Amino acid sequence: MSAAEEACHGLLVRLAGRLPDDLLWRMRDWLASGSADALAATLPRELLRHRVGLTDDERDLLERSVGEWNASRHLLDAILPTDPTDEVTTTFRTSDTGLDTAALSVLAVVRGHPGCVALHQAWRLGGRREQRVVVVLGGERPWTLTGTLQRVLRAHGDRTPCVEVLPSHSELPPYHRAVIIEESRIWRPPVSVGHDG
Repeated sequence: MSAAEEACHGLLVRLAGRLPDDLLWRMRDWLASGSADALAATLPRELLRHRVGLTDDERDLLERSVGEWNASRHLLDAILPTDPTDEVTTTFRTSDTGLDTAALSVLAVVRGHPGCVALHQAWRLGGRREQRVVVVLGGERPWTLTGTLQRVLRAHGDRTPCVEVLPSHSELPPYHRAVIIEESRIWRPPVSVGHDG
């Protein structure tokens, strides 16, 4: 597992709800396809353009990813610091229509991907339309799983797919906690029962 790819994925997860969907899905697609040069050129510039500050932990992730990929030192140094916040201004709702073909397609991929332990879905409110948000807990090489699921959702007509692949063992960022609160869990692997003897 590439430490730089893992750090970049972690940062892009934390930027959910802070950068526009159309930009975030594209950068996640670049990460999944190994386009480090595009990320190094774009991510610092877009953080500045959208006035997104970073916490100390997020800055560390930035340095360990695009900093290693030769991003402009001038741009990296210009990104402003910010304090961590638990405030979430985004609202979500549970899907009330059951599983559609897009959700079933996502489920088929997640069930076959090593390390996944849960699949959730919610709809983000606000803007001109509601936006599906898919959250996967666990999964090896999460940046490649993210890219695959984004392509699946785009094939089903979602122009700006919101796919969040998170570690199964760490504290969730506030945005993702809000998704999980209002989610409908689509899948969790069956619990295997051990047998004595």
